Amino acid sequence: MALGSGIGAIFVYLAREPQLDSHVPEFIAFSLAAGVLYLAAVYLVERFRPPGWSLVIVLAGAVGFRLIALPAAPPLSEDIYRYQWEGRAERAMLNPYTVSPHSPGLAGLGDPEHPIRTGASTPTIYPPLSELVFSWVATVSGYKSLFTLLDLLSVLVLLLLLDVRGQPLSRVLTYAWNPGVVVSFALCGHHDSLAVMTLLVASVFIIGGRPAMSIAFLALASLSKLYPAWLLPVFLRWTRASLLAVFGAVVLLGYLPFASAGTRIFSGLGDFARAWESNDSLFRLIRLAGNSQAQAELVSVTLLAGMVVYAIKKRLEPLRASLAVLAGMLFLSPDAFPWYFTWFVPFLCFYPEPPLLLASVVSVLGYAPVVAYAAGQPYRDSPLILALEYLPALAWLGIRGLRRPSIVAA
Repeated sequence: MALGSGIGAIFVYLAREPQLDSHVPEFIAFSLAAGVLYLAAVYLVERFRPPGWSLVIVLAGAVGFRLIALPAAPPLSEDIYRYQWEGRAERAMLNPYTVSPHSPGLAGLGDPEHPIRTGASTPTIYPPLSELVFSWVATVSGYKSLFTLLDLLSVLVLLLLLDVRGQPLSRVLTYAWNPGVVVSFALCGHHDSLAVMTLLVASVFIIGGRPAMSIAFLALASLSKLYPAWLLPVFLRWTRASLLAVFGAVVLLGYLPFASAGTRIFSGLGDFARAWESNDSLFRLIRLAGNSQAQAELVSVTLLAGMVVYAIKKRLEPLRASLAVLAGMLFLSPDAFPWYFTWFVPFLCFYPEPPLLLASVVSVLGYAPVVAYAAGQPYRDSPLILALEYLPALAWLGIRGLRRPSIVAA
Protein backbone atom coordinates (compact mmCIF):
# COMPACT_ATOMS: atom_id res chain seq x y z
CA MET A 1 0.00 0.00 0.00
CA ALA A 2 2.86 2.37 0.81
CA LEU A 3 4.40 1.77 -2.63
CA GLY A 4 1.07 2.49 -4.30
CA SER A 5 0.67 5.67 -2.28
CA GLY A 6 4.10 6.80 -3.41
CA ILE A 7 3.30 6.16 -7.07
CA GLY A 8 -0.02 7.95 -6.66
CA ALA A 9 1.65 10.98 -5.07
CA ILE A 10 4.03 11.22 -8.03
CA PHE A 11 1.14 11.16 -10.49
CA VAL A 12 -0.63 13.86 -8.48
CA TYR A 13 2.43 16.06 -8.86
CA LEU A 14 2.77 15.37 -12.59
CA ALA A 15 -0.93 15.91 -13.28
CA ARG A 16 -0.88 19.29 -11.52
CA GLU A 17 2.02 20.61 -13.60
CA PRO A 18 0.33 22.62 -16.39
CA GLN A 19 3.38 22.77 -18.67
CA LEU A 20 5.10 19.39 -18.50
CA ASP A 21 6.60 19.99 -21.95
CA SER A 22 8.67 22.74 -20.33
CA HIS A 23 9.68 20.56 -17.39
CA VAL A 24 10.72 17.34 -19.11
CA PRO A 25 13.80 16.67 -16.91
CA GLU A 26 11.60 16.84 -13.81
CA PHE A 27 8.99 14.65 -15.48
CA ILE A 28 11.62 12.03 -16.33
CA ALA A 29 13.09 12.13 -12.82
CA PHE A 30 9.72 11.68 -11.12
CA SER A 31 8.69 8.98 -13.60
CA LEU A 32 11.88 7.06 -12.87
CA ALA A 33 11.16 7.41 -9.15
CA ALA A 34 7.69 5.96 -9.77
CA GLY A 35 9.40 3.21 -11.75
CA VAL A 36 11.60 2.28 -8.79
CA LEU A 37 8.53 1.99 -6.56
CA TYR A 38 6.80 -0.04 -9.26
CA LEU A 39 9.72 -2.47 -9.59
CA ALA A 40 9.72 -2.91 -5.83
CA ALA A 41 5.99 -3.71 -5.95
CA VAL A 42 6.54 -6.24 -8.76
CA TYR A 43 9.31 -7.87 -6.74
CA LEU A 44 7.06 -8.21 -3.69
CA VAL A 45 4.26 -9.71 -5.75
CA GLU A 46 6.67 -12.22 -7.32
CA ARG A 47 8.69 -13.01 -4.20
CA PHE A 48 5.84 -13.29 -1.69
CA ARG A 49 2.43 -14.57 -2.70
CA PRO A 50 0.11 -11.80 -1.44
CA PRO A 51 -3.20 -12.65 0.23
CA GLY A 52 -6.35 -12.57 -1.89
CA TRP A 53 -7.53 -9.23 -0.53
CA SER A 54 -4.39 -7.54 -1.89
CA LEU A 55 -5.98 -7.68 -5.34
CA VAL A 56 -8.37 -4.97 -4.15
CA ILE A 57 -5.40 -2.71 -3.44
CA VAL A 58 -3.86 -3.50 -6.84
CA LEU A 59 -7.06 -2.69 -8.71
CA ALA A 60 -7.76 0.40 -6.61
CA GLY A 61 -4.29 1.66 -7.41
CA ALA A 62 -4.74 0.92 -11.10
CA VAL A 63 -7.97 2.91 -11.27
CA GLY A 64 -6.71 5.63 -8.95
CA PHE A 65 -3.51 6.32 -10.89
CA ARG A 66 -5.50 6.69 -14.10
CA LEU A 67 -8.16 8.93 -12.56
CA ILE A 68 -5.40 11.20 -11.27
CA ALA A 69 -3.75 11.50 -14.69
CA LEU A 70 -6.89 11.65 -16.81
CA PRO A 71 -7.94 15.32 -16.29
CA ALA A 72 -4.50 16.70 -17.19
CA ALA A 73 -3.93 18.23 -20.62
CA PRO A 74 -1.99 15.69 -22.74
CA PRO A 75 1.72 16.58 -22.64
CA LEU A 76 4.87 15.33 -24.37
CA SER A 77 3.24 14.37 -27.69
CA GLU A 78 0.85 15.95 -30.17
CA ASP A 79 -0.48 12.60 -31.40
CA ILE A 80 -3.86 13.07 -29.76
CA TYR A 81 -4.42 16.28 -31.72
CA ARG A 82 -3.69 14.36 -34.90
CA TYR A 83 -6.36 11.82 -33.89
CA GLN A 84 -8.76 14.71 -33.42
CA TRP A 85 -7.91 16.19 -36.83
CA GLU A 86 -8.37 12.87 -38.59
CA GLY A 87 -11.67 12.29 -36.81
CA ARG A 88 -12.89 15.67 -38.06
CA ALA A 89 -11.71 14.85 -41.57
CA GLU A 90 -13.64 11.58 -41.54
CA ARG A 91 -16.80 13.23 -40.25
CA ALA A 92 -16.42 15.68 -43.14
CA MET A 93 -16.50 12.63 -45.47
CA LEU A 94 -12.82 12.93 -46.36
CA ASN A 95 -10.48 9.98 -46.77
CA PRO A 96 -7.65 10.33 -44.19
CA TYR A 97 -5.35 8.32 -46.46
CA THR A 98 -5.51 11.02 -49.14
CA VAL A 99 -5.48 14.27 -47.13
CA SER A 100 -3.27 15.84 -44.48
CA PRO A 101 -3.46 18.88 -42.17
CA HIS A 102 -1.60 20.94 -44.80
CA SER A 103 -3.93 19.95 -47.64
CA PRO A 104 -5.44 22.99 -49.41
CA GLY A 105 -8.78 24.13 -48.05
CA LEU A 106 -8.66 22.10 -44.84
CA ALA A 107 -7.38 24.74 -42.44
CA GLY A 108 -10.79 24.84 -40.77
CA LEU A 109 -10.37 21.30 -39.49
CA GLY A 110 -7.36 22.23 -37.39
CA ASP A 111 -7.13 23.50 -33.83
CA PRO A 112 -5.42 26.93 -33.79
CA GLU A 113 -4.26 26.35 -30.20
CA HIS A 114 -2.64 23.03 -31.11
CA PRO A 115 -1.39 23.16 -34.70
CA ILE A 116 -0.05 19.90 -36.11
CA ARG A 117 3.72 20.22 -36.51
CA THR A 118 4.86 16.64 -37.04
CA GLY A 119 3.91 15.02 -40.34
CA ALA A 120 1.54 17.84 -41.23
CA SER A 121 2.00 17.18 -44.96
CA THR A 122 1.67 13.41 -44.59
CA PRO A 123 -1.60 11.44 -44.80
CA THR A 124 -2.48 9.18 -41.92
CA ILE A 125 -0.16 6.39 -40.85
CA TYR A 126 -2.83 4.64 -38.76
CA PRO A 127 -4.74 1.49 -39.80
CA PRO A 128 -8.51 1.49 -40.44
CA LEU A 129 -9.86 0.38 -37.05
CA SER A 130 -7.99 3.24 -35.40
CA GLU A 131 -9.43 5.62 -37.99
CA LEU A 132 -12.93 4.35 -37.25
CA VAL A 133 -12.41 4.95 -33.53
CA PHE A 134 -11.02 8.44 -34.18
CA SER A 135 -14.25 9.32 -36.00
CA TRP A 136 -16.37 8.40 -32.97
CA VAL A 137 -14.89 11.04 -30.67
CA ALA A 138 -14.70 14.81 -31.02
CA THR A 139 -12.80 16.06 -27.96
CA VAL A 140 -9.34 15.52 -26.53
CA SER A 141 -10.82 14.55 -23.18
CA GLY A 142 -13.03 12.06 -25.01
CA TYR A 143 -10.02 10.39 -26.62
CA LYS A 144 -8.20 10.20 -23.30
CA SER A 145 -11.25 8.69 -21.59
CA LEU A 146 -11.81 6.14 -24.36
CA PHE A 147 -8.21 4.96 -24.54
CA THR A 148 -7.97 4.81 -20.74
CA LEU A 149 -11.15 2.72 -20.66
CA LEU A 150 -9.60 0.32 -23.18
CA ASP A 151 -6.49 0.24 -21.00
CA LEU A 152 -8.58 -0.75 -17.98
CA LEU A 153 -10.37 -3.38 -20.06
CA SER A 154 -6.92 -4.83 -20.72
CA VAL A 155 -6.50 -5.17 -16.95
CA LEU A 156 -9.72 -7.21 -16.81
CA VAL A 157 -8.64 -9.41 -19.72
CA LEU A 158 -5.30 -10.00 -18.01
CA LEU A 159 -7.13 -11.11 -14.87
CA LEU A 160 -9.06 -13.61 -16.97
CA LEU A 161 -5.87 -14.93 -18.56
CA LEU A 162 -4.12 -15.24 -15.21
CA ASP A 163 -7.09 -17.13 -13.80
CA VAL A 164 -7.25 -19.51 -16.77
CA ARG A 165 -3.52 -20.22 -16.41
CA GLY A 166 -3.74 -20.73 -12.65
CA GLN A 167 -1.34 -17.87 -11.92
CA PRO A 168 -1.79 -15.43 -9.01
CA LEU A 169 -4.22 -12.65 -9.94
CA SER A 170 -2.01 -10.16 -8.10
CA ARG A 171 0.42 -10.44 -11.01
CA VAL A 172 -1.85 -8.06 -12.92
CA LEU A 173 0.03 -5.35 -10.99
CA THR A 174 2.87 -5.75 -13.48
CA TYR A 175 0.71 -4.09 -16.13
CA ALA A 176 -1.77 -2.14 -14.02
CA TRP A 177 0.84 -0.20 -12.01
CA ASN A 178 3.43 0.27 -14.74
CA PRO A 179 4.15 4.03 -14.84
CA GLY A 180 4.83 3.95 -18.58
CA VAL A 181 1.39 2.47 -19.21
CA VAL A 182 -0.35 5.10 -17.08
CA VAL A 183 1.60 7.93 -18.74
CA SER A 184 0.98 6.59 -22.25
CA PHE A 185 -2.78 6.18 -21.98
CA ALA A 186 -4.29 8.15 -19.09
CA LEU A 187 -1.87 11.09 -19.24
CA CYS A 188 -0.95 11.38 -22.93
CA GLY A 189 -3.96 9.66 -24.51
CA HIS A 190 -2.17 7.41 -26.99
CA HIS A 191 -4.43 5.03 -28.88
CA ASP A 192 -2.14 1.99 -28.59
CA SER A 193 -4.43 0.68 -25.83
CA LEU A 194 -6.83 -0.36 -28.60
CA ALA A 195 -4.25 -2.73 -30.09
CA VAL A 196 -3.13 -3.94 -26.66
CA MET A 197 -6.68 -4.83 -25.66
CA THR A 198 -7.66 -6.57 -28.91
CA LEU A 199 -4.40 -8.56 -28.91
CA LEU A 200 -5.08 -9.73 -25.36
CA VAL A 201 -8.59 -10.80 -26.36
CA ALA A 202 -7.04 -12.75 -29.24
CA SER A 203 -4.81 -14.43 -26.65
CA VAL A 204 -7.84 -15.37 -24.54
CA PHE A 205 -9.48 -17.04 -27.52
CA ILE A 206 -6.39 -18.96 -28.61
CA ILE A 207 -5.86 -20.29 -25.09
CA GLY A 208 -9.57 -21.05 -24.78
CA GLY A 209 -9.63 -23.15 -27.94
CA ARG A 210 -11.52 -20.69 -30.15
CA PRO A 211 -9.08 -20.45 -33.08
CA ALA A 212 -11.26 -18.57 -35.58
CA MET A 213 -12.18 -15.89 -33.03
CA SER A 214 -8.53 -15.64 -32.01
CA ILE A 215 -7.37 -14.97 -35.57
CA ALA A 216 -10.24 -12.51 -36.11
CA PHE A 217 -9.22 -10.49 -33.05
CA LEU A 218 -5.57 -10.67 -34.08
CA ALA A 219 -6.69 -9.08 -37.35
CA LEU A 220 -8.57 -6.38 -35.41
CA ALA A 221 -5.42 -5.74 -33.39
CA SER A 222 -3.46 -5.39 -36.65
CA LEU A 223 -6.12 -2.97 -37.91
CA SER A 224 -5.42 -0.87 -34.81
CA LYS A 225 -1.61 -0.88 -35.01
CA LEU A 226 0.38 -2.90 -37.50
CA TYR A 227 2.71 -4.62 -35.03
CA PRO A 228 0.42 -7.55 -34.03
CA ALA A 229 0.57 -8.84 -37.62
CA TRP A 230 4.07 -10.15 -36.82
CA LEU A 231 2.40 -12.63 -34.47
CA LEU A 232 0.21 -14.15 -37.19
CA PRO A 233 2.62 -17.05 -37.93
CA VAL A 234 2.78 -17.87 -34.21
CA PHE A 235 -1.00 -17.87 -33.86
CA LEU A 236 -1.42 -19.97 -37.00
CA ARG A 237 1.08 -22.44 -35.57
CA TRP A 238 -1.24 -22.94 -32.60
CA THR A 239 -4.42 -23.02 -34.70
CA ARG A 240 -4.37 -24.02 -38.37
CA ALA A 241 -2.98 -22.46 -41.52
CA SER A 242 -6.38 -22.32 -43.22
CA LEU A 243 -7.41 -19.56 -40.79
CA LEU A 244 -5.14 -17.23 -42.72
CA ALA A 245 -8.27 -16.65 -44.82
CA VAL A 246 -10.09 -15.32 -41.74
CA PHE A 247 -7.27 -12.89 -41.03
CA GLY A 248 -7.23 -11.73 -44.64
CA ALA A 249 -10.99 -11.31 -44.79
CA VAL A 250 -11.15 -9.18 -41.63
CA VAL A 251 -8.24 -7.00 -42.79
CA LEU A 252 -9.81 -6.59 -46.23
CA LEU A 253 -13.13 -5.55 -44.70
CA GLY A 254 -11.29 -3.05 -42.53
CA TYR A 255 -9.58 -1.35 -45.46
CA LEU A 256 -12.62 -1.51 -47.77
CA PRO A 257 -14.22 1.80 -46.63
CA PHE A 258 -10.97 3.58 -47.55
CA ALA A 259 -10.41 1.81 -50.88
CA SER A 260 -10.85 5.07 -52.81
CA ALA A 261 -7.29 5.95 -51.71
CA GLY A 262 -5.99 3.23 -54.01
CA THR A 263 -2.23 2.83 -53.85
CA ARG A 264 -1.98 5.93 -51.65
CA ILE A 265 -3.41 4.01 -48.72
CA PHE A 266 0.11 3.27 -47.45
CA SER A 267 1.75 6.52 -48.59
CA GLY A 268 1.64 8.07 -45.12
CA LEU A 269 3.21 5.00 -43.58
CA GLY A 270 5.91 5.05 -46.25
CA ASP A 271 6.68 8.70 -45.56
CA PHE A 272 6.93 7.95 -41.85
CA ALA A 273 9.28 5.01 -42.43
CA ARG A 274 11.58 7.11 -44.61
CA ALA A 275 11.61 10.24 -42.47
CA TRP A 276 11.69 8.98 -38.90
CA GLU A 277 14.24 7.26 -36.72
CA SER A 278 13.68 7.89 -33.06
CA ASN A 279 14.65 6.38 -29.70
CA ASP A 280 16.05 3.29 -31.40
CA SER A 281 18.71 0.95 -30.07
CA LEU A 282 19.95 -2.08 -32.01
CA PHE A 283 18.64 -0.65 -35.26
CA ARG A 284 20.88 2.39 -34.87
CA LEU A 285 23.91 0.20 -34.25
CA ILE A 286 23.08 -1.91 -37.31
CA ARG A 287 22.73 1.23 -39.42
CA LEU A 288 25.99 2.70 -38.19
CA ALA A 289 27.80 -0.57 -38.86
CA GLY A 290 26.36 -0.87 -42.38
CA ASN A 291 26.07 1.17 -45.52
CA SER A 292 22.54 2.54 -45.59
CA GLN A 293 19.17 2.87 -43.91
CA ALA A 294 17.69 0.36 -46.35
CA GLN A 295 20.36 -2.19 -45.48
CA ALA A 296 19.70 -1.71 -41.76
CA GLU A 297 15.98 -2.20 -42.33
CA LEU A 298 16.62 -5.42 -44.25
CA VAL A 299 18.91 -6.78 -41.53
CA SER A 300 16.44 -5.84 -38.78
CA VAL A 301 13.47 -7.40 -40.57
CA THR A 302 15.51 -10.56 -41.18
CA LEU A 303 16.47 -10.81 -37.50
CA LEU A 304 12.89 -10.26 -36.39
CA ALA A 305 11.65 -12.87 -38.85
CA GLY A 306 14.25 -15.20 -37.38
CA MET A 307 12.78 -14.63 -33.92
CA VAL A 308 9.32 -15.51 -35.23
CA VAL A 309 10.68 -18.70 -36.80
CA TYR A 310 12.48 -19.54 -33.54
CA ALA A 311 9.25 -19.12 -31.58
CA ILE A 312 7.47 -21.47 -33.97
CA LYS A 313 10.25 -24.07 -34.06
CA LYS A 314 10.52 -24.13 -30.26
CA ARG A 315 6.73 -24.32 -29.93
CA LEU A 316 6.68 -21.38 -27.55
CA GLU A 317 3.18 -20.95 -26.22
CA PRO A 318 1.43 -17.81 -27.54
CA LEU A 319 1.94 -15.51 -24.53
CA ARG A 320 5.66 -16.23 -24.25
CA ALA A 321 6.10 -15.97 -28.00
CA SER A 322 4.27 -12.63 -27.99
CA LEU A 323 6.60 -11.28 -25.31
CA ALA A 324 9.71 -12.40 -27.17
CA VAL A 325 8.65 -11.16 -30.60
CA LEU A 326 7.29 -7.80 -29.44
CA ALA A 327 10.31 -7.06 -27.24
CA GLY A 328 12.62 -8.02 -30.09
CA MET A 329 10.63 -5.82 -32.43
CA LEU A 330 11.15 -2.76 -30.24
CA PHE A 331 14.88 -3.31 -29.94
CA LEU A 332 15.19 -3.80 -33.72
CA SER A 333 12.80 -1.04 -34.78
CA PRO A 334 13.98 2.34 -36.13
CA ASP A 335 11.25 3.91 -34.00
CA ALA A 336 10.67 2.93 -30.38
CA PHE A 337 8.74 5.80 -28.82
CA PRO A 338 8.19 5.38 -25.07
CA TRP A 339 4.52 4.44 -25.48
CA TYR A 340 5.50 1.59 -27.81
CA PHE A 341 6.89 -0.25 -24.78
CA THR A 342 3.32 -0.76 -23.60
CA TRP A 343 3.02 -3.38 -26.35
CA PHE A 344 4.93 -6.03 -24.42
CA VAL A 345 4.21 -5.00 -20.82
CA PRO A 346 0.99 -7.11 -20.56
CA PHE A 347 2.96 -10.28 -21.26
CA LEU A 348 5.32 -9.55 -18.39
CA CYS A 349 2.43 -10.49 -16.09
CA PHE A 350 3.01 -14.10 -17.14
CA TYR A 351 6.78 -14.01 -17.71
CA PRO A 352 8.29 -11.21 -15.58
CA GLU A 353 11.69 -10.98 -17.29
CA PRO A 354 13.76 -8.51 -15.18
CA PRO A 355 15.61 -6.86 -18.13
CA LEU A 356 12.32 -6.16 -19.89
CA LEU A 357 10.74 -4.81 -16.71
CA LEU A 358 13.71 -2.46 -16.47
CA ALA A 359 13.35 -1.48 -20.12
CA SER A 360 9.68 -0.62 -19.60
CA VAL A 361 10.63 1.74 -16.75
CA VAL A 362 13.63 3.51 -18.29
CA SER A 363 11.79 3.97 -21.60
CA VAL A 364 10.66 7.28 -20.13
CA LEU A 365 14.11 8.59 -21.12
CA GLY A 366 12.76 8.50 -24.66
CA TYR A 367 10.89 11.72 -23.89
CA ALA A 368 14.16 13.65 -23.57
CA PRO A 369 14.00 15.08 -27.14
CA VAL A 370 10.80 16.92 -26.16
CA VAL A 371 13.02 19.46 -24.36
CA ALA A 372 14.40 20.80 -27.65
CA TYR A 373 11.21 20.13 -29.63
CA ALA A 374 9.11 22.23 -27.25
CA ALA A 375 11.55 25.09 -27.88
CA GLY A 376 11.01 24.85 -31.63
CA GLN A 377 14.14 22.83 -32.40
CA PRO A 378 14.32 19.50 -34.29
CA TYR A 379 13.24 16.30 -32.54
CA ARG A 380 16.65 14.70 -32.06
CA ASP A 381 17.96 11.88 -29.86
CA SER A 382 21.03 12.16 -27.66
CA PRO A 383 23.48 9.23 -27.95
CA LEU A 384 24.17 9.51 -24.22
CA ILE A 385 20.48 9.29 -23.33
CA LEU A 386 20.04 6.32 -25.67
CA ALA A 387 22.97 4.58 -24.00
CA LEU A 388 21.52 5.20 -20.54
CA GLU A 389 18.14 3.96 -21.70
CA TYR A 390 19.17 0.78 -23.49
CA LEU A 391 22.60 -0.41 -22.38
CA PRO A 392 21.56 -1.73 -18.93
CA ALA A 393 18.62 -3.73 -20.27
CA LEU A 394 20.48 -5.05 -23.32
CA ALA A 395 23.55 -5.96 -21.26
CA TRP A 396 21.34 -7.75 -18.75
CA LEU A 397 19.60 -9.62 -21.56
CA GLY A 398 23.00 -10.60 -22.93
CA ILE A 399 24.20 -11.93 -19.58
CA ARG A 400 21.00 -13.92 -19.12
CA GLY A 401 21.36 -15.23 -22.66
CA LEU A 402 24.81 -16.58 -21.83
CA ARG A 403 23.47 -18.34 -18.76
CA ARG A 404 20.61 -19.97 -20.61
CA PRO A 405 19.86 -20.35 -24.34
CA SER A 406 17.33 -17.55 -24.50
CA ILE A 407 15.02 -15.48 -22.36
CA VAL A 408 12.27 -17.05 -24.40
CA ALA A 409 13.33 -20.63 -23.68
CA ALA A 410 10.47 -22.73 -22.41
